[in-house]
Amino acid sequence: MQITVIGTGFVGVVTAAVFASYDNKVIGLDIDEKKISKLKKNLVPFYEPGLEKLLKQQQKSGNLEFTTAYQKGIENSDLVILAVGTPSNPEGGADLTYLLSATKELAPYLKSEAIVAVKSTVPPGTLPKVDKIISQTANVKYYLAAMPEFLKEGSAVEDTIHPDRVVIGARENVVFDRLRELHRPLKCQVIEVSPESAQMAKYAANAYLATRITFINQIADLCEKNGADVEEVIAAISHDRRIGKHYWYPGVGYGGSCFPKDVKELAYYSRQVGEGENLFNKISDLNEERIPRLMKNFGDQLGGWSGKTVAVLGLAFKPHTDDMREAPSLKVIPYLLDQQAKVRGYDPKALSAAKQIFPSDENLSFHDSIDDACQSVDVVLALIEWPEIVDYDYSHVIDQKKEQWLIDARNQLLASQVKGWGFNYIGIGRGEIDEQ
Repeated sequence: MQITVIGTGFVGVVTAAVFASYDNKVIGLDIDEKKISKLKKNLVPFYEPGLEKLLKQQQKSGNLEFTTAYQKGIENSDLVILAVGTPSNPEGGADLTYLLSATKELAPYLKSEAIVAVKSTVPPGTLPKVDKIISQTANVKYYLAAMPEFLKEGSAVEDTIHPDRVVIGARENVVFDRLRELHRPLKCQVIEVSPESAQMAKYAANAYLATRITFINQIADLCEKNGADVEEVIAAISHDRRIGKHYWYPGVGYGGSCFPKDVKELAYYSRQVGEGENLFNKISDLNEERIPRLMKNFGDQLGGWSGKTVAVLGLAFKPHTDDMREAPSLKVIPYLLDQQAKVRGYDPKALSAAKQIFPSDENLSFHDSIDDACQSVDVVLALIEWPEIVDYDYSHVIDQKKEQWLIDARNQLLASQVKGWGFNYIGIGRGEIDEQ
């Protein structure tokens, strides 16, 4: 199949490279000339495990190319995938500016019987807007579909090659048939629904996962009050088959490019259709409030932040990515600086991005290793569960001459081991614990 993917961000590049690997002819299309120039040289503008290798392989094979020219990208394509950004607008809704602009640009060049599939995260009711724009220009028969993505940063290539499921939203059998055949090499279940259901499924999935994170954080807060250990609570409830042991992450809340955006957009959409008094609006509020509350609580436990030197370990929003969108560090570091603390930051992949994001400050420095970041600090704040951070032997940086704390913001370390190294241990919802 001849495929064009419009938008060469995280979703677009991964989608293009994987479909090319199954012997489709794929064109990645973007109006950003600098980005396209880099991609032609196999330079991925973000860190994603396995993607650079796949990109090199598929461009070398001739199955994948990149362009900024709409006519070249569209005129021979059987399938055009819209994977452009849909950032939230100031009110919280999805900004469709880029999506509708790309739609207008592609319309004159559509091949007869082509499918235009929206992979960007958009609210139900978006496809009619796309249809209206295309119909004003295109003089050929075309089809529309919704094809939401369910990728996780840090494992996007693997998620695309081995997905839990593929969701296709369409109204014509011919669209289901052709898109089902496209995804056949992935050997996964294909869910065929209406476009509206496909678009709601994307929001529902992310909102539910965000709800689990928010829920367990609320339980952790109660554990702080009564001496329970949230990890023991998780162990107790996870054997209920209705609940399961997966996706319980007590910590500083959810971040990244999807959960905050999608929950806010679902909350906005619910208000627009007269259902504003619901869970989604509250989840977003609780997540926004979580880090300031935690940081105050941590500060109370260690006698205040003022004058202390703090190693903040983990600057990206999660492990295995350099993406800092809605990363906890974006709130934690400014909070610490406002409290007159000195901050020493470390991340395996996001140091370059962090240096560009944070303004120069004499009390803020970035370091290439945990050893350097933790030298002579008062507090080690293990913020993100990178393996390098979780597996590190912190006995290397203990200073016997001062009292030191280690804050385990993801509950990934053994409290007894941390205490054995000589640190005071602070976790999330853990109370007084002593693991064996």
